[in-house]
Parts: sequence; structure tokens; C-alpha cells
Amino acid sequence: MKSIVIQTEQKTTSEILIGQGLFSEIGERIDFLFTDLNVYAFYGAKLREKYPNVPTYAMHAGEKFKTKITLLNLLEKMRGAELKRGDTMLCFGGGVVGDVGGLAAALYMRGIDCIHVPTTLLSQVDSSIGGKTAIDFGGIKNLIGVFSQPKKVYVDSDYLKTLPPREIRCGLGEIIKHGALDRELFKILCDHRDRLSDLDFLSGIVPRNIALKADVVERDAHEKGLRKCLNLAHTTAHAFELSDRNLSHGEYVLIGILFEAEIAKRVLKDTDEEYLNELKELARLALGKVPKLIDAREAAQYARLDKKNTEQEKVSLTVPVRQGEYAFLDLPYEQYADFLAEIAETLC
Repeated sequence: MKSIVIQTEQKTTSEILIGQGLFSEIGERIDFLFTDLNVYAFYGAKLREKYPNVPTYAMHAGEKFKTKITLLNLLEKMRGAELKRGDTMLCFGGGVVGDVGGLAAALYMRGIDCIHVPTTLLSQVDSSIGGKTAIDFGGIKNLIGVFSQPKKVYVDSDYLKTLPPREIRCGLGEIIKHGALDRELFKILCDHRDRLSDLDFLSGIVPRNIALKADVVERDAHEKGLRKCLNLAHTTAHAFELSDRNLSHGEYVLIGILFEAEIAKRVLKDTDEEYLNELKELARLALGKVPKLIDAREAAQYARLDKKNTEQEKVSLTVPVRQGEYAFLDLPYEQYADFLAEIAETLC
């Protein structure tokens, strides 16, 4: 078992434990269990055996239920369970469970302890790490949320064995994004491009992905500067995710990589075009066939409202430039919309 500790400048500490068969290693007292119906159908017996008398709430599964209604229902269940400030909630599931549960734990009595057990590849390498919690609101992803570090995260490779291929693709979106930020990881991915769906290979690189994100979070927990690099490809990913709604988040991240690598070529003079083409090839291999998307200009409308934007009528992007290097861009909305439309013609 490997342990990574995040110690932020605000002196909050989060421990990430990485290994196999870690479910039995969870030794903390758990006072409330939060999951979703799909995960509970699969792991419910195991959870009931370990926590027979712990109040449990299972939300409907999926991003479309990452709403204020789900959050308020969860808070109501927590109140009904008479949780106290010293109690601990276990979030057992994928990224949506972690986002909603983490936010509820941060809000309830101004904060109770939260432990994550991420069960998807995406949540293991990304969403469970770093303390971002949120719900979607008003057609904008993650608009309402707080930064709140979990007390512990148990990353168990055993859960990957139960995932369907689409969930693996979803996780690859964040893994390849991390590869765009880290030279060594990018080389590993390129050298093993024929193993992107191999669970042994993926289990082996999960710790590197976690270490990369943990290092960024430790240096910039509240996304004042450095942590914005983790938004690479996400502005366009979120735009298509909100407008198209046919794929998973990680699949849209792969699409975002394809689009934003092309935007970087058009805007910046010092990009490494060979590298950007290799990055795009990784994204294509992970995604398979690039799907037919809805009108790109409609997607651009959602980017106009993205919470990462820093100026009126401009769209903020983090784009890949060269191996291990990225750039922050603020593009006029009309230019961004034109780029999306032009690139969609060649990609889709």
C-alpha cells in the first residue's frame, strides 16, 4: 500500500492510500454512507456486511442528477440520521458521488469529515483528489461548490475490474490530460499506446497520476494560479458536455483535447506541432471514432458561461503547447466559436 499526503498552505491534510484490497483496511468509524443506485446494486451486500447499522443514502446515478435537489435530499437524510460535527461520511462511488457527497459534508454543520472510496478510473485519478466539491446549476457545470479536502481517499485497483469499457475511456480522458502536463507520463502513454485499455497497465500508472495532481493541489489548493493547468481541455469539454449530453465527462475531455490542441496551433506561434499531433493521436485511440457532435456554435454558447472565464465576452482556455508545457488563453467569444466550427468540420 502506498500513501500520499496533501498538506495545503491552509494546513488542511488529506491522505491518499493506494493499493489493492483496501476495503478491509478502512478502519475509521463511519456514521453515514453515501453512494448511488448503480454502485449500491453492485456493492450493496459488501457495504451492508461491513456497515450493518450505518444510515445509507443512494442517489440516482449520473451527471444529470448532480443537482440542488439531490444535494438537499442528501442533507435531509444526514439531518434525519442526527449526524454530529465529529461524525464521518463515506462517499463510495464515482465522481458524481464524490462531488455531491463532498459538498454535503462541507456544508453540514459547517463541515464534517469525509472519506472517499472512488470506484471508477476517472474518480481515482482525478475527481477524488484535491477537494473540489460541487453541483451543476443553471446550465453551468460545478457552479455551486467549495474547496474541502477529504480526510482520506482509499484508491483500490480492484474496483477497476468491474468497469465497462466506456468507464475506462472516461478515465483515460483525465489520464491523457495529465500526460499533456507531465513529460514522463506522456512518454509512458505513447510507448504503451496499445495498452490503453489494459487494466494492469492502467493500475500501474494510477499512482503517478495521483502524485501529479496531489503535487499541484498542495501548491495551489484553491486554484489561484498553478492549479488552472488541470483545466487543460476542460472548457471545450464542458461546452460539448452541456450541449450534446450523449457521452460521459471523460469522453468529452478527450474531445476537448482534440479541439484545444488545434486551437493552440491556430493562436500560438511556438507550439510543437509534432507533439500536438501525438497528443491528439492518443486521444483518438482512447476515444475510438470521434462521434458526430451537435452544432459547434451551440456548444460555444456554453463556453461563454463557463465559470473559468476571467473577462466579459472572452473564453478562458488552458491549452497544450509542448511536452509538459501549456498556456492560458483568453479568446474573444466570436473567435472561439469560429474555431470550434472550423475544427469540427475536420474532426467529426
